[in-house]
Amino acid sequence: MATYAPRHSPSAFSTPASTTLFRRLTWEGTVPLEIRVDSKELPANSDRGLECYYIQAPRVSYLPLIVPEIKRYLMDVVFDDAAGRIVKEEDWWFESEDGNLLKWHWPIGLLYDNHTISQSARPNAPPPGYTPLRLVLHLVSPPTEKLLIAPSAEACKQAFMGQLKEADFIRWGNTKRMTGLRKAEQDGLWEGIKEHNFDEYWRVASKITPTTTPTRSHSPPPPPSSTSLHTRPPSADPSSNGGPDRDGASSVRNVPVRIYLPDGPVLQDLVPPVLEDGPMHTLSAFLSARLPLLFPPPETGKSALAYALVQGVLVPPESEVAWLGACMAGADGWVNVCVGLHRESARIL
Repeated sequence: MATYAPRHSPSAFSTPASTTLFRRLTWEGTVPLEIRVDSKELPANSDRGLECYYIQAPRVSYLPLIVPEIKRYLMDVVFDDAAGRIVKEEDWWFESEDGNLLKWHWPIGLLYDNHTISQSARPNAPPPGYTPLRLVLHLVSPPTEKLLIAPSAEACKQAFMGQLKEADFIRWGNTKRMTGLRKAEQDGLWEGIKEHNFDEYWRVASKITPTTTPTRSHSPPPPPSSTSLHTRPPSADPSSNGGPDRDGASSVRNVPVRIYLPDGPVLQDLVPPVLEDGPMHTLSAFLSARLPLLFPPPETGKSALAYALVQGVLVPPESEVAWLGACMAGADGWVNVCVGLHRESARIL
C-alpha cells in the first residue's frame, strides 16, 4: 500500500460532511453478479455442477480486479490440478447472457446500469428489479479486436488514469491537478480502487475533485456578452488566487458527463455548472436540451418518456449537475447518466 508524505494539506478545500456522506454511499454501492463459465470451454474433469459463482461486486471496481477471486474459486472447487496448470488468466473474457461483449474498462456499476436500461427498451421485459447481472466467462480466444484494451488489470489501470485526466481537463481546462500529483499519489488512486479503500482513494482524489461548499449565490449575474461560457474560470489554474470558491463545484468550466442510451451510442457534451442566464444547471434542463423527445421541456406539459440513473439511483430531475459531479461521479471522475425507458414508452417506441 502506498504511503504519502505531507507534501501539502490533504485537500485544497474543506469538504462538507454531507458531501463526504454521499461520496461514501456511492463508494459503498455494490451490484450482484452471477458468473458462469462457458460449459463448452470447461477443461476435462471439471466439476460441472459448480461452474457458477456469485459475487456482490463494488460499483467502483472493474472486471479485471475480480478475476483473481473468481480464479481462486474455480481452482478450489471446479478445476482439477491438471486444468489449473493450463488455464491462463490472460485469455479470459466476459460477455452478457444475451451475447454482448462486456467492456473491461467500464466500472462494474456502469455495466450493471447499462444492462438495466437496455432491458427497459424491450417491450416484453419484466419490471426492473435488483437481480444479478448474468455473465458468461470464456476461458479461451479473447476477441482482442473488439475488446479495445487488453483484458488485464494493468491495461485497465491505464484506461482508468486516462479517464481521470480527461475529466480533469473538462473540469478545469487543463490537467495540472492530475499531472501535479506524484506517481505514488496517482498509484494510490488505483490502489484505493483495488483494495476498495475509501479513505486511501479520497486522500488523493480530494485534491482534484471540486467541493460543494457554497460561497456564491445560486443565481450569479450573467457573464458579459463578450465572455464565453467556456472561458477559463479562476479555478482552472491551481496556482491562481481565485478566492475561497476557486475549487467549488459551481466554479468548474464544465462537469464531466456522459449519457448512455439503451443499445445506443454514448453521448458526451460540454455541461457548464451554471446556465448563461444565471441559474444552476439542473439534470432536467440538461436532458431536456439534449434529449427533448425523451425529456420534454416543462413548458410543453408532456410527461417524460424516460428516466435517468446515476450510480443506480433514480435521480431527481432538479438535481444540480455541479452537485452530481462533486458527490456522485464515478471514481474515474465521470457522471454516467444511464437513460432507461418507462415501460409504456418502450411499447410505443
